[in-house]
Amino acid sequence: MYHYLVPFVSTPENVARFMLKLAEVKPGEIVYDLGSGDGRILVIAAKEFGARGVGIEIRKDLVEESLRRIKSLGLEGAIKIIHGDFFQVNISEADVVTLYLLTSVNERLKPKLEKELRPGTRVVSHDFEIPGWTPVKVIDLNEDWRSHKIYLYKV
Repeated sequence: MYHYLVPFVSTPENVARFMLKLAEVKPGEIVYDLGSGDGRILVIAAKEFGARGVGIEIRKDLVEESLRRIKSLGLEGAIKIIHGDFFQVNISEADVVTLYLLTSVNERLKPKLEKELRPGTRVVSHDFEIPGWTPVKVIDLNEDWRSHKIYLYKV
């Protein structure tokens, strides 16, 4: 199971917002966040971009935290959180997929992305590339104390 391979480190909200802007998320589109953690990317996608969100998270505590956050913001109709392993969940309805995983996990995920995602689906990865894929854009985003690399891919 991947949760032993990827520690939970949340994407800063300004980085999450930038990822969604870079992917040109439009109202009504479906954003999948693989390893959705506390749900922040999906909350921003729903509140600020008018998208619908689906998060897949294996850690029960983070699923519960996401669900509390979504409920407190009244976004239950816009965001669904699946407690499970993203390798086992069909993601074919995604318009945009966001990732903050390790390069090794992205590499293992690549065949699933290639098999399930429709042409034109945008995949945005925070800090870690997808080996073998050529990004449409790579942006360096500088924060006060660290920089982030954002990779945008189109299927």
